[in-house]
Amino acid sequence: MRGADGRTTIPTRVAGFGAGLQQPLPPLVTPGGRPPRPAGAGRRAVVRERVGRRLYAIDGIRLLAALMVAVHHFAGTNRADQPGNVIWDRPVSEIMPTVFRLASYGWIGVEIFFVISGFVICMSCWGRTPRQFFVSRVIRLYPAYWFAVLFTTGVLMAVPGVWERLRLREVLLNLTMLQSGSGVANVDGVYWTLWSELRFYLLFLLVVATGLTYRKVVVFCCVWGAAAMLAPVSEFPLLELVANPEGAWYFIAGLALYLMHRFGQDLLLWGILAMAWLMGQLELGHRIDEVEHVSGWRGSVLIFTVFLLAMVAIALGATDRVRWKWLVTAGALTYPLYLMHYAAGTTLINRLRDTMDARLLVAVVIAGFLVLSWLVHRAVERPVSRLLKSGLDTSFARLRNAGSGA
Repeated sequence: MRGADGRTTIPTRVAGFGAGLQQPLPPLVTPGGRPPRPAGAGRRAVVRERVGRRLYAIDGIRLLAALMVAVHHFAGTNRADQPGNVIWDRPVSEIMPTVFRLASYGWIGVEIFFVISGFVICMSCWGRTPRQFFVSRVIRLYPAYWFAVLFTTGVLMAVPGVWERLRLREVLLNLTMLQSGSGVANVDGVYWTLWSELRFYLLFLLVVATGLTYRKVVVFCCVWGAAAMLAPVSEFPLLELVANPEGAWYFIAGLALYLMHRFGQDLLLWGILAMAWLMGQLELGHRIDEVEHVSGWRGSVLIFTVFLLAMVAIALGATDRVRWKWLVTAGALTYPLYLMHYAAGTTLINRLRDTMDARLLVAVVIAGFLVLSWLVHRAVERPVSRLLKSGLDTSFARLRNAGSGA
């Protein structure tokens, strides 16, 4: 039944004189003739108004993260700082020490990507079916990725002697994006993050299939977080594969941030975000000790913390007035830039390192890949995505009709 304020009301049964169904008391009316606003109603209305708007600031952060990773790979890795390395032939810290000190922290852009991915995937999947989720991921991930695999392979064939080129059968398997699950090397080393993303998508698909709600996403965060904490000590390879302890808490942070954006903040979401920060800082330390070897833990945690605070500001609406259209293009460049820059870019630096100032060379190479990324977005991603979507929609419609006809 509907009350005067438009909300559903439930009749209650009372005993004694006049027993039977009884409507709830009508809402109190203020002297102005209007019902009083429920506590928090204004905040909820503002939150509902924000949901559905494009978050331009996230596009900007995505490009910034991609540029951080690119500069790191060109001028801030431990490999590039070794004598006789294939990129610069001598330690990059000797060639451009200031750039190296800053670029050595650029790897954190990957963790930033993971947090943003958790946020954006939850946002884009809300109210969608599993089929729509699957189609959206395929048309988003594969067109630029297919081009990047072929482009990078072509560069390594044309300019040999810098990076080892994979065998044809391994290159072909890379086109599936499932090579890490088959024990096959990546055409480009940066593709390792895609394996982490794919595992997140498969897990989250289970929640999407049941219909996304605040409660279900919170439960998913807690269950996945618990599994990620237990996986390293379980010595159970399948659990480690599924739980993805190296990346889980970054994705979880993104999910919690989106729930803040959609439903408003509360203590539970702050608790999940705090736990994600605590687990994240530990993983940052592990990555520094085991992989990067070039940056400090304190600086890395500071950068990660500043980024999370920026994401909190975005989630709570502090950047709603940022609506610069060029940020949409900036966000569109991010994925192609990330996929193509490393192997091909360091190969170019190897050939051009003696032709100009090292800092100028890094800037020129990054600018060139930004232009190439724009071309890939316009000439590859857009048309191929449309074709894929049309074909997949037709295929699923046929599958549905075949099932109903049986």
